[in-house]
Amino acid sequence: MKPITIYTTTYCPYCVRAKELLQSLNIEYTEVNVENEPELRDSIIQKYQWQTVPLIVIGDECIGGFDDLNALHTTGKLTEKLQH
Repeated sequence: MKPITIYTTTYCPYCVRAKELLQSLNIEYTEVNVENEPELRDSIIQKYQWQTVPLIVIGDECIGGFDDLNALHTTGKLTEKLQH
């Protein structure tokens, strides 16, 4: 299974929802809080061309935020994305 990394901040409701969705599916993930890490935040903005949190990465692919993760789940494509 490909690893999942979620870049978050403390008070982001969509970050909480993304983590809750993955937890409800028993999918492990690594959380990286970028709230007090401006250099890290700048580097992921540059790397993934994504400005908001959560920023969800499966393997090396940025899939987007919570809405994108939820869309993959509701269309049944999340499991496929984790396998390939």
